[in-house]
Amino acid sequence: MTRVNENYLKLPGSYLFSTIGKKRKSYAEAHPDSNIISLGIGDVTQPLAPAIIEALHKSVDEMAHAPDLGYEFLRDAIAKNDYQDRGCEIYADEIFVSDGAKCDCGNIQEIFSADAKIAVCDPVYPVYVDTNVMAGRTGEYDPKSETWSNVIYMPCVAANNFAPELPREVPDLIYLCFPNNPTGATITKAQLQEWVDYANRTGSVIIYDAAYEAYISEKDIPHSIYECEGENLCDRNAFLLQECRLYRRASGIYGYSEGIDLWRCCPAWLMGKKTWNQVQRSSLYRTACR
Repeated sequence: MTRVNENYLKLPGSYLFSTIGKKRKSYAEAHPDSNIISLGIGDVTQPLAPAIIEALHKSVDEMAHAPDLGYEFLRDAIAKNDYQDRGCEIYADEIFVSDGAKCDCGNIQEIFSADAKIAVCDPVYPVYVDTNVMAGRTGEYDPKSETWSNVIYMPCVAANNFAPELPREVPDLIYLCFPNNPTGATITKAQLQEWVDYANRTGSVIIYDAAYEAYISEKDIPHSIYECEGENLCDRNAFLLQECRLYRRASGIYGYSEGIDLWRCCPAWLMGKKTWNQVQRSSLYRTACR
């Protein structure tokens, strides 16, 4: 008899942004003259730059299935502009172009064991927890506290300047997002180095979401976790660093994942990535280089 994954039934209510959208629509209908500031999923609000329009038209003329890891010209550009120019030894063969940072942050948990324990910032973007709920890792949900019994929560409040503290209980997976969603907080390179050192000591895995790094303007705020130092930064036996980024252009969303030696250490993950890659759209790639 066919059965469903009962972990899906543990998800409380509907998806957060779906709920926000429904409430916004209902309020707008009841108050047609109101000017609503929506804090849900955003949308493109400015006209497209001419360079983006030109790149989109050119890509449509070249339309074809993208290579399994993404076009080489784009991966080369990412490696140079986002990493090598910042002193990080990252190369094109370590980069996988995908359909968005949050998808990668959600999908990568599938390669880890079902009993892996996760640590997340609190508050946290929903996908980090929800995908682990569906994988059966989070225990039971407490509707009063709105927390899960098998998740390590790292409070981000005014008292600690919205920066999480190193967890006392050692997690297997640590989700970090800076600049943070939803708080907008950032941490310095020295603070991020503490997390890298912690992962080295404990063997934890850091899943680092750098989707919003384009908003960084301060010099002491790192754009990438690979700006940190450590002899074991690339040691697959110590810990793994997964970095995901998001680009929004022309009403399209696409991102990339970077993991040093990740593809070589886990072929199953690479095969999964090739499958997920089919949702990509070739017409968006050239806009990323603009």
